[in-house]
Amino acid sequence: MIKKCLFPAAGYGTRFLPATKAMPKEMLPILTKPLIQYGVEEAMSAGCSIMAIITGRGKRAITDHFDISYELEHQIKNTKKESLLDGIREIIDKCTFTYTRQNEMRGLGDAIYKGKALVGEKYPFAVLLADDLCINENGDGVLTQMIKLYKRYKCSIIATMEVDHQDIHKYGIIEGIELENGIYRVSNMIEKPKNSETSSNLAVIGRYILTPDIFSNIKDTKPDTNREIQLTDALCKMSKKDRVIAYKFQGKRFDCGSIDGFVEATNYLYKKDIV
Repeated sequence: MIKKCLFPAAGYGTRFLPATKAMPKEMLPILTKPLIQYGVEEAMSAGCSIMAIITGRGKRAITDHFDISYELEHQIKNTKKESLLDGIREIIDKCTFTYTRQNEMRGLGDAIYKGKALVGEKYPFAVLLADDLCINENGDGVLTQMIKLYKRYKCSIIATMEVDHQDIHKYGIIEGIELENGIYRVSNMIEKPKNSETSSNLAVIGRYILTPDIFSNIKDTKPDTNREIQLTDALCKMSKKDRVIAYKFQGKRFDCGSIDGFVEATNYLYKKDIV
């Protein structure tokens, strides 16, 4: 049912400078795979086969990664190293990749709106932020969990997790009514609130299932004081008119947009790999 996954990947990755001066942050490796490949694999396991990527200047490495490298493959053909490319070759064979650019950094909402040309306005689609690396060792990946939930509720779905209340100013926070264990009908969303502005600690993380009416809501959303269009504001507007679901996903999330989270994810996967 949901075959397209949108990857906003136009940001500068300034927290990782100077490493990201010439390399996209989405290409930073966790062990031997770049962050964005983990995201694509999660989307594939959820049944998506069309990967729509929003890039920007200096992001050619993403396009090249999801393409055949004839010289490299010729050099390692019939050697032990040839098998190291099996995973990425399977992705290339099974998926279609489309790209467009976000020419100006105007927030996540604007990036999603730029993706309209890639995902269309007819069917729901997934959104995955590659620097939120999510792992569920005991079952389905996060997008698979959310697509199963979409089949029941037929509306936009936001992945959430509980955070310490002292950290809510770092996240978009949802408020809502619990429909069943871990599933909420959203009544309000606040981007990076102060502690005094909400009693909720349900934070939005980088996984969404969005229905096509998100585009009209983004179009009607005014930029904030930083001239950015917040997806949180557009989804909040949707929740006042239609049902929007927040879901406490099963699994572990690493904030690989931060140095601490990146190191934590690397150590976690390294220990898992050697056990």
